[in-house]
Amino acid sequence: MNSMKSGAARAGQRVAWSKKSIAVGEMKTPLGTIGIAVGPKGLLRIDLPGKRPAGRRRPPAPGYEDLPVEAEDARVAEVKRQLGEYFAGRRRRFALPLDPAGTEFDRTVWRQVGKVGYAEVATYGDVARAIGRPAAFRAVGAANGRNPLPIVVPCHRIVGSGGRLTGYGGGLGLKARLLRSEGVQLSTEVASAATRVVT
Repeated sequence: MNSMKSGAARAGQRVAWSKKSIAVGEMKTPLGTIGIAVGPKGLLRIDLPGKRPAGRRRPPAPGYEDLPVEAEDARVAEVKRQLGEYFAGRRRRFALPLDPAGTEFDRTVWRQVGKVGYAEVATYGDVARAIGRPAAFRAVGAANGRNPLPIVVPCHRIVGSGGRLTGYGGGLGLKARLLRSEGVQLSTEVASAATRVVT
């Protein structure tokens, strides 16, 4: 997903992203403990609280089955640093190389989702139209649900028609917390029209 590597050059100046191994780590956040997995081309996965048992090594990502899995290294530390800045309200866009596993359609959806800015929301229909598949809003929703990089690829910013909060891997409560932390106005779990952006 080369086009998803916004800021990778700057991040790569400090971190050897090409290291031939998978590294995993965990991070305590205001949401709970999240898991992180990185590989030779970038960030592979973020596991939201409750998604996987904390403290256990995660299996290698598809395509990387032969690589050794090791404990946290500088790549994981960089992901944690940027996530820490996000949770502290000091970062609005991530500068990490991304390498999520998915179909070409999934990756197209994730690239578009990545364009929805901090404190903005878009609907599944908005994303479907933006990728040239206006009737595929349900497929967009399914791809959004498969996003292995929540927060960094901000699937929490994608809402249902009318701004309704729907479908989030970490639960709707977590989705609402993320949106509120970014300043999105919610009323009875509906995103305010004032925050909506058509991508």
